[in-house]
Amino acid sequence: MRVADSLKLSTRMFKTNPARTWLTILGMGVGTAAVVMLVGLGFGLQNILLEKIVFGDTLLSLTVTPPATSAVTLDDNALAKFKAIPNVQDVSPLATFQSLITYNGLSANTDLEGAQASYFKYAGISMAAGSQFSDQPSDANDVILSSAALQLFGVSDPKAIIGKPVSFRIVTQAQGGGQSEQVPLNGNFTVTGVTNDSASIYAMIPLATLSSQVGIPQYDKVQVRVNASGNLGGVQAAIVKDGYVVSALSKTVDQANQIFTGVQWVLAGFGGIALIVSAIGMVNTMTVTLLERTGEIGVMRTIGGSPRDIQFLFLAEAVVVGFLGGMTGMAIGIAGGLIINYLLNLLATHFGGAAVALFAFPLTFLGFITLFSAIVGFITGIFPARRASSISPLEAIRYK
Repeated sequence: MRVADSLKLSTRMFKTNPARTWLTILGMGVGTAAVVMLVGLGFGLQNILLEKIVFGDTLLSLTVTPPATSAVTLDDNALAKFKAIPNVQDVSPLATFQSLITYNGLSANTDLEGAQASYFKYAGISMAAGSQFSDQPSDANDVILSSAALQLFGVSDPKAIIGKPVSFRIVTQAQGGGQSEQVPLNGNFTVTGVTNDSASIYAMIPLATLSSQVGIPQYDKVQVRVNASGNLGGVQAAIVKDGYVVSALSKTVDQANQIFTGVQWVLAGFGGIALIVSAIGMVNTMTVTLLERTGEIGVMRTIGGSPRDIQFLFLAEAVVVGFLGGMTGMAIGIAGGLIINYLLNLLATHFGGAAVALFAFPLTFLGFITLFSAIVGFITGIFPARRASSISPLEAIRYK
């Protein structure tokens, strides 16, 4: 039997038993849709967790802090030592002071941080409104607030504070444990941006501006930019050797990806239960089809059809049903995920939240589902195909 004839006969079921065939395809589709939606949920949650991380410079940066119980400090000498380490491309420090911020006649406690413009991209800081300052003298009086700092003044819309003036007073501790003093910073500062950080209360100004008015004996944190990901380990070991605490965002991302890979497998396992039930139903359908076409099998065997031809015919039917079931399941799963995303975003925007994509469907995953559904169809067709190919032609012709 020619391959073209076998492929033509494998689609004959759509004419002889269209209702049963499409119900079988729909059953496979429901099982596949469960897998697609649950795994898509895992991808969506993973993207939500990592979407605010600025890749590139952030993943190539090491965060260096001094140990809590040690005489090791982060000063200018330490920065020069870090820059001398092979494969270190740049070093960006952060200095922090306790301060009072005054806006619109109201004052509140906040951390005042001084940083260079490069610190934003190395630390992965993203903006909710406005823009970051640069190291140019024209931006000397620019200030960036965290989203949490806006709550001190009852500001809910980050855009509402852009362009508004604020002032600062540095809180210093007098020597000998005396009463603290407040040293005002010269000039008013203009809010040019608001970060997405809603957990920490701070304000950031250019490091050059802060150092010109306040002495900075040491830094609280330093971002060390490495030239390549393969050199992160060597640079980290060299810094740790000097007694500093080093953390890398790339390791956090890797750990998060490993966790979500496990979550996706667990979700796929739950969806696989529905797929297994659908596959059992498909085996049952193929077995019923075999009984109905036993006489037809006898005729094909009598006129020269080999057991191999019969087996190929049933396997081809199973693969076609499995493939179409997979395509149907992907359509159902993607449509369901998009509808849920749309409804959730409507609720989020209605209550003032940010829109998120709870479901995500990477093309590689959809391609795998397409191939996997055809494989499931092939596996479910093995038993009926072998049984059909082993039927005696004489018994098949006499079967009623």
